[in-house]
Amino acid sequence: MTAPHKHGHSPDELCDAAVDLYAQALAQGRIARSAAEGMPCLAEHALLTADPRDSAWLRPVPPTAALAHLLHPLARQVLDQVRAVDLLAKSLVPLVSASREPVLLVTLHGRSAIQASINGSAHEARDEILTIQPGSTRTPEQLQIALSGTLPTVARGVRVRHIYQHSARYSTGLKEYVAQLPSGLLEVRTVERAVDRLIVFDRTVAYLPADPGGSTALEIRHPALVRYLAAIYETLWAGATPFTQHLPAALPGAPVTAVQQSIARLLADGCTDQSAAEKLGISVRTCRAHIAKLMHTLNATSRTHLGALLVQSGLAEGPAGPVPPENAKRPATPGEPG
Repeated sequence: MTAPHKHGHSPDELCDAAVDLYAQALAQGRIARSAAEGMPCLAEHALLTADPRDSAWLRPVPPTAALAHLLHPLARQVLDQVRAVDLLAKSLVPLVSASREPVLLVTLHGRSAIQASINGSAHEARDEILTIQPGSTRTPEQLQIALSGTLPTVARGVRVRHIYQHSARYSTGLKEYVAQLPSGLLEVRTVERAVDRLIVFDRTVAYLPADPGGSTALEIRHPALVRYLAAIYETLWAGATPFTQHLPAALPGAPVTAVQQSIARLLADGCTDQSAAEKLGISVRTCRAHIAKLMHTLNATSRTHLGALLVQSGLAEGPAGPVPPENAKRPATPGEPG
């Protein structure tokens, strides 16, 4: 059992007072350290960080960064649970088969076996399909295969939702894919960072990669696990930007693009070029080109100098949510470069 929190609740929770103080810090840009001393849950959830210019003050972590921080252990916990279920399944599947009980988790080996199982679930889907497709490297051939499978499904009235990363907006193949499907039943949104690949059919069966190379996958039919994965999906979907809207804007008047500001946040968090590129679904070469532009824009003489300038300029703390309607000055252009 989780030990009681000295502020009157478990350390996994955020009390109303802490949420109110965090909202106040977001509105003001900072909060006095003394005001947060009675609310340790803010520090435990990494919602406040030290002000580099004044130790008596704390600055709020951007909500999207805080959400990613909080979701990471939850996603890790889900994967750990899935692996534990997989180990049990390997031992008990023969017994389950003998008793004719349904198998709740199956490890699929080989891309052909994975695709055949996914195709079967897509054929049986009647209500909705949820997918997360991280990265931006899907080839036109892969998208055409996806289209051939999605068109018949949508024709049956099944709602399809896709989450990609922002970098996928610049894929000509993806734009053509979206254009060929009816907008009423297909919705596409993008996020700055995404968890691993995920597909959920009718909230009854889900698929997760079981190895980095994508040659092994888990077919999950355990109701509790599928519901949990669908809940994580809905959380990501709520914070994602519709494909037909502008990407999240940089700080008002900031001389950088939204992608460069995303990189600035990751660099400020201590990410390497490789790690930042992976989180944003872009190549290391593209990431370094954006870093070079940041250095030029801020007149940084070194990477260390750049880090200090990012903190001083506030570029690492900008908004990461959808652009408010009052700030949208022209029609959305999904393929507009970041």
